[in-house]
Amino acid sequence: MTRALVNVPKTARRGEVIEIRAMIQHVMETGYREGPNGVTIPRHIIKRFVCKYAGEEIFSAELFPAIAANPFLSFSTVATESGTITFEWTDDKGETQSTSADIAVT
Repeated sequence: MTRALVNVPKTARRGEVIEIRAMIQHVMETGYREGPNGVTIPRHIIKRFVCKYAGEEIFSAELFPAIAANPFLSFSTVATESGTITFEWTDDKGETQSTSADIAVT
């Protein structure tokens, strides 16, 4: 299981540009390294990340083996309405996890 740390402003003014940040704790094994027994360690990476604001997708990323362990993503959007910002990521094994944060727009 992975864990995510997300940073979303608790409040913003309508029309304000806000920065959203997410760091996902994950092994991000490339599939190119050999273990201590000489056998290649199977690939296990987060391959897709999606962020939705009030149900609408505002950011997505396809990740590849060159990405670092515990990837950090930062992006901006415009505060349009109060609601929930949802973060969802899927790994090579098809496991999907999510977390969310609320924002109040005045």
